[in-house]
Amino acid sequence: MNKLILSLDGGGIRGAATSQFLMKVEHALFKQHNKHIRDCVDFYAGTSTGSIIALALATTDLTIEEINKLYNYSNAKIIFSENEGWFEIDGVNAPKYEASGKTRLLKQKFEKARISDVPEGKHVLAVAYGIEKRKPVVIKSTDDEHKSILSFQVADASSAAPTYFPTTNLALPPDNDEHWLIDGGVIANNPTMCAIAEAKREWQGISIDDIRVLSIGTGYRTRKINGPESKKWGTLQWMTKGNIIDVLSDERVVDYQARTITKDGNYIRVNAELRTQEGLPNSPDDAMDDISKTNIKKLKALGDFWFKKYGDATVAFLAGQYDGPSLKHVNPQDGSIS
Repeated sequence: MNKLILSLDGGGIRGAATSQFLMKVEHALFKQHNKHIRDCVDFYAGTSTGSIIALALATTDLTIEEINKLYNYSNAKIIFSENEGWFEIDGVNAPKYEASGKTRLLKQKFEKARISDVPEGKHVLAVAYGIEKRKPVVIKSTDDEHKSILSFQVADASSAAPTYFPTTNLALPPDNDEHWLIDGGVIANNPTMCAIAEAKREWQGISIDDIRVLSIGTGYRTRKINGPESKKWGTLQWMTKGNIIDVLSDERVVDYQARTITKDGNYIRVNAELRTQEGLPNSPDDAMDDISKTNIKKLKALGDFWFKKYGDATVAFLAGQYDGPSLKHVNPQDGSIS
């Protein structure tokens, strides 16, 4: 019994690269094999911006093109609406952005979709973090109590990045207790291991060798943090200079774990450093909230770059015809994928 997981990282507006890559894969998959991505995936997993894409694929009828268009300049302006409160230093003593635009747009696009709308035999999960109880909150279709939850609410909670957006409250069944949730990226920006664990629990008896994983990142940050200077930093400096949220959401340990436990050839990790390299002459900004038209265009180009590097392997992988080794990120020195 072979099962395929599609796992999507967090990264704010950098999800534009993810959606662009998936759109290119969708077109090639249909042209070559007369299949859609939805035909091939058994388990969708997402964190933050990745949860938006995963939930859209799993619980709505939005096309890949429509999902990709979520990541355009006009929508980004709605989502990243500046907090205009008096006497507030956005991102320091108040969230940098209002939540209302993001919530409204997600509700509009997802409409009345619920976790229960995932097709029969398939599953979806999204990762958030409950701050009051100090524990991960994984909302998933494998839990009957979660099936009534609206998809847009889950995506909204999973993408409530601290310092960027306000904490989100969500009543969770069965008791409808109020949970205060933030972006799952603080504990699992790459949700691959959550998905593998849940797949193993849901499909009893399945071997790890029968689990295949397509894991898509949002680019590795390469901006240097000043080591010697950091010795003097307190809370404010770690927030403003050290980008502590990005440090906490580094996903490479999960990549290592997943690549180690899966059978060789059953794991493809799509990602690359956010720096100029052969085939990517104009690297996008690594900020999760650079929503300029220029940067969004660069992020889409990053998705195209990934397709040139991983496209053939990914299409064959989804179609069940891949016979190569497991793949990880692009080597910026020579353009190879090891």
